[in-house]
Amino acid sequence: MAGKSSFADYMVIASGRSSRQVGAMAEHLEMKLKENGAARIAVEGAALGDWVLIDTGDIIIHLFRPEIRTFYNLEKMWGVEIPIEVSDGSAAA
Repeated sequence: MAGKSSFADYMVIASGRSSRQVGAMAEHLEMKLKENGAARIAVEGAALGDWVLIDTGDIIIHLFRPEIRTFYNLEKMWGVEIPIEVSDGSAAA
């Protein structure tokens, strides 16, 4: 996002299969960010687990349940398509 946005250098968008998994992903990421010296971490939406936003200043992380990710389609804002998940859980182009 460097050069495209003034609010962050990187944006990560990922999906979990359920609200519980999205919440666990957020908790794990917050712990790892703290361990690696992130000075400021703001987390929003962890209680519901539909869409969790983790803001570290330079990095913005969005964690979604699949149907919420499809609804908001943040990738479209940046001209990128959402990867299509195949039956074995991997992503197809």
